[in-house]
Amino acid sequence: MHTLRVDSDETLTPTYAGRSFSHDIPKFVLPPKGLASDAAYQLVHDELNLDGNPALNLASFVTSWMEPHADLLAAETLAKNLIDQDEYPQSEVIHERVVTITGRLFHAPPGGRATGTATIGSSEAIMLAMLAHKRSWQRRREAAGEPTERPNMVLGADVHTCWEKFARYFEVEARVAPMAEDRFTIGAEQVEPLLDERTIGVAGLLGTTFTGQSDDLTSIDALLQRIERERGLRIPLHVDAASGGFIVPFARPEERWDFRLPSVRSINVSNHKFGLVYPGMGTVVFRDAGDLPEELVFHINYLGGDMPNYSLNFSRPSSSVILQYFAFLRLGREGYTQIVQSMLANSHALARRLAAIDGLAVITDGSEFPVVAARATEPELDLFALSRLLRERGWIVPAYTLPADAEHVTVLRMVVKENFSRDMVDMLGSDVAASMHALRSKADRRPGKVRRRPHC
Repeated sequence: MHTLRVDSDETLTPTYAGRSFSHDIPKFVLPPKGLASDAAYQLVHDELNLDGNPALNLASFVTSWMEPHADLLAAETLAKNLIDQDEYPQSEVIHERVVTITGRLFHAPPGGRATGTATIGSSEAIMLAMLAHKRSWQRRREAAGEPTERPNMVLGADVHTCWEKFARYFEVEARVAPMAEDRFTIGAEQVEPLLDERTIGVAGLLGTTFTGQSDDLTSIDALLQRIERERGLRIPLHVDAASGGFIVPFARPEERWDFRLPSVRSINVSNHKFGLVYPGMGTVVFRDAGDLPEELVFHINYLGGDMPNYSLNFSRPSSSVILQYFAFLRLGREGYTQIVQSMLANSHALARRLAAIDGLAVITDGSEFPVVAARATEPELDLFALSRLLRERGWIVPAYTLPADAEHVTVLRMVVKENFSRDMVDMLGSDVAASMHALRSKADRRPGKVRRRPHC
């Protein structure tokens, strides 16, 4: 959200000695006259030079590179609205294929009862899944003659902010299991005390935004099965696989985290992360059509034929879905496996470089997810200052504090994507070491500071 600058009279001034235009252009008011397309392009292009370099952005999980043929497909499909199934039927056919391939990757049960849809991202996917679980809970309570007020959901403090948005926007109490000094995920032990008859679902993470670790999904699944047997409470497990959904199936295909766990009723994934497509696209998949109440599905006919729709957004670009299908065809299982293994090798190499730097301790070593997180071992070393020093070299590496009950822990986190080479790993490792040396030298020069003896 942005405050509207309705009183601003700031302008863009002529560039290139006025070759393209010779008058000031207002920034926050529609110009009285337009510009030539090349002049408008140059203005916008030059302003965007101030953005960071996507290739050096280790803060974001989002895909920032695709092959030239993908760029061509994106341009060709920009004008197609995915919601308009009657006019663009083949795009909808590809949409169905993409959702089906994704569901089968997550071991959706055979029999044709699984259902799902592409979304703008994991935020929409999560909200759609939890809305369905909330409504299913309400219908079960109504059928039993029990009140439907004050629903709650159980989640860890390691969740993405979109979970907080869902709780606030859709009036569901968020029962949050806190972190601890040496634990940044949750399992059955943290979940069980928070469950009751008003719980609409439990959120489990396959790859957290904060550290790249995973919740103990198998223990949570076992807990929910036991709760159903002993107390008759059917509490679904939703797996937020935004980051890990396209990593684990290729890195550790035997790992049980998906629909192979009986309590898992829905899964979301961010295709625009390690699905290797540009933003914004996610997918939500339900184990069974019965997990999605029919009353939440809208049937639309004013664009042509009958079009069932379950979404928060309506119009949406088709290009991301088309690009995901391109990536599936282009890479196949073998290609995804090779890319994932390469990312993991590079992230693990980066972790080794950081672990060798005096003053840093690695929390996540990049061996399970292509994410490396580290904390300072000396209180005088400011990781926020380290992040700023790295930015001077062009690297975008975030520093932040961890969630509830671990707020005193500050981490530096790096996401290693497909286009981050081993050479870049070595360059980043060297720059982190040099920046750490600069920070330590500055700390050692403070008045009253006892100088450290150098490590041999």
